[in-house]
Amino acid sequence: MIIGLVTAVAASACYGTGSVLQAVGSRRSAREEAAKGATTSTTEHGGPSLSSTAKAAVTWEFITGTVLDLIGFGLGALAARLLPLFLSQTIISANLVITAVLSIKLLGIRLKQLEWASIGVLCSALVLLAVSAGPEGGHHAAMAFHWWLLIIITVLLAGGGLLVRRMGSKGAIVAGLLSGLGFGALGVGVRILNGVEPFDLVRLVSDPALYAILIGGLGGMYVHTVALQIGSVNGATAALVVGETVLPGAVGVLWLGDSSKAGLGWLGVAGFLLAVVSAVGVAYFGQDTHGASGGTPADQPELAHK
Repeated sequence: MIIGLVTAVAASACYGTGSVLQAVGSRRSAREEAAKGATTSTTEHGGPSLSSTAKAAVTWEFITGTVLDLIGFGLGALAARLLPLFLSQTIISANLVITAVLSIKLLGIRLKQLEWASIGVLCSALVLLAVSAGPEGGHHAAMAFHWWLLIIITVLLAGGGLLVRRMGSKGAIVAGLLSGLGFGALGVGVRILNGVEPFDLVRLVSDPALYAILIGGLGGMYVHTVALQIGSVNGATAALVVGETVLPGAVGVLWLGDSSKAGLGWLGVAGFLLAVVSAVGVAYFGQDTHGASGGTPADQPELAHK
């Protein structure tokens, strides 16, 4: 349990730092494109074009952030194997605390008192979850479950990605939810992946869950990049947190046997709800000031949190 907790916290730190660096790179790329008078940085619907997303992704800040994301991916995968999903995914989603604090220095964002209060509640909620969490459930799920996980996340990310581009600046909430679902599917896939213990390469590469992990991780990162470019839209970050925590947590409890310690189920439920609500609070109370300095939507992207 202790190793799992430390691993999840480390993954959260990597993800949070990576998010800020990616936001810095996205903003710098947008400013440079605007200074050049580029006309191909947005689609006809007002969303970021594929070329603008690609240019944002090759800035050194974005590349560094992506490397941290990959490290966080490995640590998060380990945490998903060691902890109940409702605990590991919630701790990892707490990277928004790291993002909020670092954004003060790197993005010049001032946090409101209500944001600090939400961060304090979130930290307290994580303590409640850690205290109440019992042993993780099993790693086995029917093969049909593996296939459905792959099919659903592929359809959601492919179809949703196209929808976000057509929605333009109004698609940040959808982008946040999609990226959260992608990262949530990654956590579920790692948990049920065959061929890990004991290691069996044939079972590993033939498991649909492996490809659900790849699509969820890479697709989630792509939609996350788009969300960073869209602009400040109320609820984008909240949607991501819900997608990454609530659904995987429910899967763990309903199908994989995750549970709380005897007699502490109520504490786990309270901690989980407080964590989600406080995460929404950080996003909601900060969405006005995070985009208050003016400029185009591409100049002031919302900080999306993994």
